[in-house]
Amino acid sequence: MLMKSRIKSIFDKVEKDIDSIFIYNGTKPHLDMTFFYVTGLERGAFERCGIVLYPDGSGEMIISSLEEVAAKQSDIPITVFENEVEKCNWIKEKLSSTNRIGVNSKELTQKGYKEIKNLTNAKLVDISESISKARKVKDQKEIKIMKEACKLASEAAEEIGDYIEPGIKEFEIGANLSYLMKKRGAAGDAFKPKIASGPNSAEPHYTGGRRELKKGDFILMDFGALYRQYNSDITRTYFVGDITEKQRRMYNVVFKANKTALEMIEEGIKANKVHKSAEKVINNSEFKGKFIHSLGHSIGLSCHDGSGFSPSSNFKLEEGMILTVEPGVYIQGYGGVRIEDNILVTKNGCELLTHASKDLKII
Repeated sequence: MLMKSRIKSIFDKVEKDIDSIFIYNGTKPHLDMTFFYVTGLERGAFERCGIVLYPDGSGEMIISSLEEVAAKQSDIPITVFENEVEKCNWIKEKLSSTNRIGVNSKELTQKGYKEIKNLTNAKLVDISESISKARKVKDQKEIKIMKEACKLASEAAEEIGDYIEPGIKEFEIGANLSYLMKKRGAAGDAFKPKIASGPNSAEPHYTGGRRELKKGDFILMDFGALYRQYNSDITRTYFVGDITEKQRRMYNVVFKANKTALEMIEEGIKANKVHKSAEKVINNSEFKGKFIHSLGHSIGLSCHDGSGFSPSSNFKLEEGMILTVEPGVYIQGYGGVRIEDNILVTKNGCELLTHASKDLKII
């Protein structure tokens, strides 16, 4: 019944006239996570597999023999194909009686699009925005899984300080974080950990290299846990051995921006107002103009799950949305501070899902 409600949720948000929806995977990394959203499957790759969805909330899967055991964990009927000819014949049969088919253009490869186009005379209609809207609001099962993913990352953030000392390399910290999450039950990293020390921390998307930590360094750690197909995303910035007054002021401003944004979040508020509240805190300080990215993004089956907090985000927050809140200050050649949390939007505020301490930490 849960999967049926997810499928219906997508159709409810489609404003265009369609008869069915076809979700079609490429090969890794080109998998449409909507496949896992509507099936509820938590394991398996399902490369080159697909699912047809119908307005009544039902669906039918076409899967390879490699995925047969995993696919049976879903209550959606399956057909196993042995070769490409069998798969194409199945797709052609299922789509032959439809005139307009919804597809997720954001995740569909060009090759996949051409294959579908060659197997049906129906018009292919892009419904990617409707899918994004459906996936943005999490159901209770998703929320439970996301809370555990956040717990795994938060616990790793609390423990990683025991592994950090002058002389350790950035990539070693990333490896330790991965280990700490996996030993607690994570399937892996949500993404490649971004471990940035010293002046490297001024680059928001820097990934860990071979630089050795030195006394007085910033150490910015952006990482997350993959758990039952869902992702968490947390950032904590610590300091190694010592701290300057400027570093302390940077941290305190970012901490205040994080706190201000969290206090603004509630159902019904526009996402851009939350971004602007954090930006205002930073721009009213000596670090004006040093917050150079959006405040956060929605997160779930994908790390960036379709929307977020930015100056142009005009949508209203809804109960059940899960997003990141991650203000930062970056000074090239010097260093950067970012504090990132995952939050669940509630009717009257938000629930903090990442519980690692945000107190200024000197290791």
